[in-house]
Amino acid sequence: MKKIIEVNNLVKEYKHIRAVDDLSFDAYEGEILGLLGPNGSGKSTTINCILSLLNYSKGTIKIFGKTMKPDSYDIKSKIGVIFQDVAVFDELTVYDNIDYFCGLYIPDKTTREKYVMDAIELVGLADYKKFYPKQLSGGLLRRLNIACGIAHKPTLIFLDEPTVAVDPQSRNNILDGIKKLRDEGATIIYTTHYMEEVEILCDRVIILDKGKIIAEGTIDELKRLANIEEKVTIEAYDLTEDFLHNVSKLKNVIEVKYTDGLLTISFGKGKSNLIDIIEYLKEKKINYNKIYSERPTLNDVFLELTGKELRD
Repeated sequence: MKKIIEVNNLVKEYKHIRAVDDLSFDAYEGEILGLLGPNGSGKSTTINCILSLLNYSKGTIKIFGKTMKPDSYDIKSKIGVIFQDVAVFDELTVYDNIDYFCGLYIPDKTTREKYVMDAIELVGLADYKKFYPKQLSGGLLRRLNIACGIAHKPTLIFLDEPTVAVDPQSRNNILDGIKKLRDEGATIIYTTHYMEEVEILCDRVIILDKGKIIAEGTIDELKRLANIEEKVTIEAYDLTEDFLHNVSKLKNVIEVKYTDGLLTISFGKGKSNLIDIIEYLKEKKINYNKIYSERPTLNDVFLELTGKELRD
């Protein structure tokens, strides 16, 4: 596969803090690469270094096989960047906003008109072309923000939390649009805190913490890193502390959580955990409404690798 981004031994220091610590990875043509990590892990710093928005202390960065520099305008013309904060002009309509940003790269009016309409169609804003940003909902604003960043048909796209605080319909529209961009050949670097989006979208994932890569691979490869083999969730009310303590001592159990009538039991191994826990509930005469088993999610892996404490 063709390498679109090559990062080698990247180091970014702020006085005595290493925000990025000897980081190396590649991104390939036509893939969605998830760049994940808790707050302060170095995601934004890494992206800003790749885009030459920040100077870095050591390392090399190549995009499309060329060394990336602040004045690499030939490279930057092929990149689309959509940051988390919406950045559009309030005095311009939806169409005019997209046309303006597209015009920064596409001077030909006829070509630009087609590109603008393609972007509007991609994000589902055909009915809002003459609206001003203040007339749009949060979800529609997010879609406009994306359209402005991809209207010039970049082959490398950076998406930072594109679905924050949007309604489910807009979220689904945005995710479908991202898939279409990938299917059309774009390489996408995707950052989010929504692990379910990563499972839906990403071909590969890199998890950062404290400026280092702590895990890398496909979703299935990352899930195999988790100590959790199976999770059983039971809807049952008024369970006692003694019962919960005894459940924690059962074979293969590594963690027990009980919140708002939902008992979640994490197992480290074993093939008959669900049957065993059903028999145990019957033995203890515990009534329950629902019970189901599931494999570990990417969120389980993320928390296990990066820790469960809150980060500022």
